[in-house]
Amino acid sequence: MAVNLTLGVFAIVPLWLTASFAMSSLPAALGLTSRGAVDGDVLSWLMLLVPLWAVLLGLWIPANVLTRRGTGTSRCRHWAVGSALLLTPLPTLTALLVLVEG
Repeated sequence: MAVNLTLGVFAIVPLWLTASFAMSSLPAALGLTSRGAVDGDVLSWLMLLVPLWAVLLGLWIPANVLTRRGTGTSRCRHWAVGSALLLTPLPTLTALLVLVEG
């Protein structure tokens, strides 16, 4: 499961960029807010996010398939724990930054 935590550190970048896209560009594309001067169009976001997610998932899925064979856990439990561990570093880092910055 250390593989999932390690990949979770690398997953900070695509997760943070996806959250930024969802909070800024998506409401503007749906017409709910006005587009800011810094916001790019949706296509430029997708050109950035799709390769990042492809690389991350291209590493994460085979790593979990290989590590699952070595453990005696069920498939659902293994993937649920692996997903939770992949997502853990981002909220942990965010909480630390909030505590340090005040």
